[in-house]
Amino acid sequence: MYYYIGIDDTDNLESRGTGHRARQLGTGLQNAGIARLISITRHQLLVHKDIPYTSHNSSACLLIECEPSVEPRLIAYCCEFLLRESAPGSDAGLCVASAQNISVTIANWGKNAKIKVLNKTLAHDTAQQSNIYLEGLTGEKIGVIGALAAVGLRHAGNDGRVLWLPMLRETEGIFSALELKKRLTLDRICTREGVEIQDTDTMMADGWIRPVMRDNKITLIVEKPENHEKYEWQHVPKEYIKSISN
Repeated sequence: MYYYIGIDDTDNLESRGTGHRARQLGTGLQNAGIARLISITRHQLLVHKDIPYTSHNSSACLLIECEPSVEPRLIAYCCEFLLRESAPGSDAGLCVASAQNISVTIANWGKNAKIKVLNKTLAHDTAQQSNIYLEGLTGEKIGVIGALAAVGLRHAGNDGRVLWLPMLRETEGIFSALELKKRLTLDRICTREGVEIQDTDTMMADGWIRPVMRDNKITLIVEKPENHEKYEWQHVPKEYIKSISN
């Protein structure tokens, strides 16, 4: 069964960010034999003077696969990890939800977290209505707002950029589109206009590949390089990816 794990506000100004903690957590779950990590995404939430945040107010979501019988162990592992690894002064929140329990209400919570100031009481009420595990673990425990939002946004499938896929950071060189899709478990490779390139087309991967979520598909956006004969495509600059995923 597929599960979504949302985490938020695990850092302070001196520590590594929530994305780094998400990758550590995913690796730990795999090494412990609890779950198979499929992907990790970053989700940008509202930046507002009434919302405490460390640097960007972003949260992270892990998509995993595991047996329903290990759900208690899964939750316990995540709680122990965040209590141990969250930075001093952080307000860490954790959300764990099976795919079948994520309702339109949860998806709307994620959308609202990008445009509205929300509160932790309403977050808990919303999660409880859908039988979703949500807990604040450190500090003021307001990280539950972003943790629940990350789950809703990832499940909706039209928000965020991908921080982790198998071999994502280790992939450099020239590949055919089909090779790259298989290597990184991408769903599609397309232009900014949404036109998919041919599987036989070649492209350069330079170590900073950041797919985004579009139409519930892991999507790599590419463009034509200037005056290059060895390959036909390159991924768009990080500035563009940030502009469409923040």
